[in-house]
Amino acid sequence: MPLPTGDREEPAAFDLARCLAQLRSDGVELVAGSITDLAGVTRGKYVPLHRVEAFARSGMGVSPSWSVFCVDTGIAFTPSIGVAGDLRIRIDPADLRIVDDGVAWAPASLYDQHGRPAPLCVRSLLAGLEARAAEAGLTVLIGAELECTMLAADGSHASADPWSPYGMRTSLDRSAFLVDLARAAEKAGLSLEQIHTEYGHDQLEVSLPPATPVATADAVILARMVIGRVAARHNLKISFSPVPFDGEAGNGAHLHLSLADAQGPLFSGGDGPHGIRPAGGSAIAGVLEALPGLLGVYAGSALSAARLKPGNWAGATACWGLENREAAVRFVAATPGNPRGANAELKLIDPSANPYLAAAAFLGSALRGIDCGAELPAEVPDNPSATEGAPEPLPTDQRAVIDALESSPAAAELLGAAVVEAIAAVRRHEIATYGATPLIQTCQALRLAWSC
Repeated sequence: MPLPTGDREEPAAFDLARCLAQLRSDGVELVAGSITDLAGVTRGKYVPLHRVEAFARSGMGVSPSWSVFCVDTGIAFTPSIGVAGDLRIRIDPADLRIVDDGVAWAPASLYDQHGRPAPLCVRSLLAGLEARAAEAGLTVLIGAELECTMLAADGSHASADPWSPYGMRTSLDRSAFLVDLARAAEKAGLSLEQIHTEYGHDQLEVSLPPATPVATADAVILARMVIGRVAARHNLKISFSPVPFDGEAGNGAHLHLSLADAQGPLFSGGDGPHGIRPAGGSAIAGVLEALPGLLGVYAGSALSAARLKPGNWAGATACWGLENREAAVRFVAATPGNPRGANAELKLIDPSANPYLAAAAFLGSALRGIDCGAELPAEVPDNPSATEGAPEPLPTDQRAVIDALESSPAAAELLGAAVVEAIAAVRRHEIATYGATPLIQTCQALRLAWSC
């Protein structure tokens, strides 16, 4: 069950002794804190339960190179990140959740030795944008979808039988795993909206409810861990690769954004298309305008281009449309069939993206559009590939994507020079390592790179 933090009104009221007693009674021996690096890989440190207070107060030491670790264990040193220096990762004990037998986890933030957020702490970056939105009088909610692929213990396909997308047979064949997943999520305090088998062979999707931006990114990492731990109990592995198998369906990591001000939601109640208010239209326009330069954040890995193609429902074209699954921004209107209210879904994000950074880029570009009063472009109501006048698909060659990131004014403004430099470094390491490698080999090499 979730730890006893629900009645806590402010951090000072948190009862650490009560928290530790609850953890001990649940058999917890180790506490983990994790950060997610700029290659999208989640990495952590553990302490015995009695050291939780130190983990929260001073944190555990890590090399600055943690931020530029690569998917293949390489390190992409930059002019500002080398062999010298030290940082601290710190947790908030109020965030602790049980993720495995004897193990509790909390998301960590990255600090320098003086207790200041480190320039490459993407969790702090997202928190800053969340605060900026609040200062502007905006309420922000983000929901997340996690697509992943079930694997056999040896990393091959989990099943050999013909696959039926969304099929009752394919889901009931895995009912023991899915029931265990629901139980484990509840124990970890992870709220699930939906669980279903997806279109791709052995593919699974889990949807998370909308929450504040940092809370949603934290929940994405928690969900990856819970799914992975439950799968291991059923002799399965889980791949969060954008393309686990060459030529087969890829995995997305869609984010849904809703915004509201004192007058109500920005994406409904207005006189624009589908009820979009002017500020909501500017938010969508800002996201679309910044997309080419931020693609390296959303889908910049060595495998991203293999998924991000027209016809894959991956949002490969920088346009928007009502319920248009080929558009980068799929607009979901406020209707009786949508109890969560209107929102904008960014479809092109894949699981190789750092979820904190992807949420920061998404939210930040929306706020940027509102600030400059960006004009909402014409809707593309159908498949962009078959619509006259629709934009061309986004260029997805990894070199071009990273070049665009480095020269993007939006990326520099929203993410900062240090983050852009570090992302470019880890992705250029991938280009050097996998650029000339056949796709089938890259898929195999990176199949478990983003798993928790």
